[in-house]
Amino acid sequence: MRILLIHNTYQFKGGEDTVFEAEKALLLANGNEVSTLIFDNQSINVDSAISKLLTGLKALYNPQSAKIIKEKINSFQPDVIHIHNFFPIASPSIFYVAQQMNVPVVMTLHNYRLICPSAILYYDNEIYEKSIHKTFPIDAIMKGVYRDSILQTATLVLMTGIHKILGTWNKKIDKYIALTHFAKAKFLDSSLNAGESQFAVKPNFTGDLGLGSDEREDCFLFIGRLTEEKGIKVLMEAAKKGDFKVKILGDGPYKEEVVAESEKNENIVFMGFQGRETVTNELKNCKALIFPSTWYEGMPMVILEAFSVGTPVIGSRLGGAQEVIEDQYNGFHFEPGNADDLMAKINRLNDSLETWESLSKNARTSYEEKYTPAKNYEFLSKIYEAVIKTRREKGINPASLQV
Repeated sequence: MRILLIHNTYQFKGGEDTVFEAEKALLLANGNEVSTLIFDNQSINVDSAISKLLTGLKALYNPQSAKIIKEKINSFQPDVIHIHNFFPIASPSIFYVAQQMNVPVVMTLHNYRLICPSAILYYDNEIYEKSIHKTFPIDAIMKGVYRDSILQTATLVLMTGIHKILGTWNKKIDKYIALTHFAKAKFLDSSLNAGESQFAVKPNFTGDLGLGSDEREDCFLFIGRLTEEKGIKVLMEAAKKGDFKVKILGDGPYKEEVVAESEKNENIVFMGFQGRETVTNELKNCKALIFPSTWYEGMPMVILEAFSVGTPVIGSRLGGAQEVIEDQYNGFHFEPGNADDLMAKINRLNDSLETWESLSKNARTSYEEKYTPAKNYEFLSKIYEAVIKTRREKGINPASLQV
């Protein structure tokens, strides 16, 4: 297959950028012809209100991006276009050009931006779903849920809302890839107005890090940013009450608080930000990964990495994570924000070697069945083949059309 990957990078590299590169490498490794078109957010100038407004208007439809995309399609002749992020520079112009040139479009929904300007359904340290069913969510604008800016939130709402009215989201995208069934359900029950047939569920993947030790260190592990929504305060509260050791790897706004608690409590070990080798070693040697997030995580890579080394995960019964972590199979669920319930689940795992061995074995099985590169390529190629076949059944070969 000839696959054109399009991605609008972020000013600070994040998970979407990592997935984009990983899927590109996966497609190339399996013999596909792959070309990329990358739009860089580093070029955005938001120093003034006028520049912010102009950026917002271009996010609605960027004619310069449309021209670039058209030239790319004409030169590469893709069978399918796969978009990871189009906001803000690429803009929805992608979808109009692709439809004009009859190239099927697949888009991965890494976040909830199309149905909520916060993109994560989280605001002011709590779940925020007031925008989901509204074409133009005024409450979100007044709160400035995007970058704490009323103006920037308004321009984002204008972009998504106008394209809802135009039918862009339910007519010009052949297939959405949701990372979890939870995310798919949120999009289906929203103002997006897309049909179920427009969705496929395909998780992310990770390389095989190799099984961890059979004899684990008597400790639990947290890896992530030290922020409210990541549940770090809940974890520390549980650790102060419980009789177990927890290692905390990461950096962020709550660093000073974590350091202070680690100095007062021997069972809290703060290790700060660590490189890949240390993170992998800690994952392979801990009893379980603790994932206490209080918001709807998408497809947390750290959980997949834990499963690949046979490490169970104790996570919040919330969002996509509760789908990846299967309660009493490859880990345990606990009530979000409830330190006592988290402590109880940690103790349950700590008190039974038989329980740990079962969860560890199943964690590895989960990885092998769902999250390997080979399995992911199988999922992805079937999605591509389906949308290409549908277009060709209409009598036009996408790769033969020039405009």
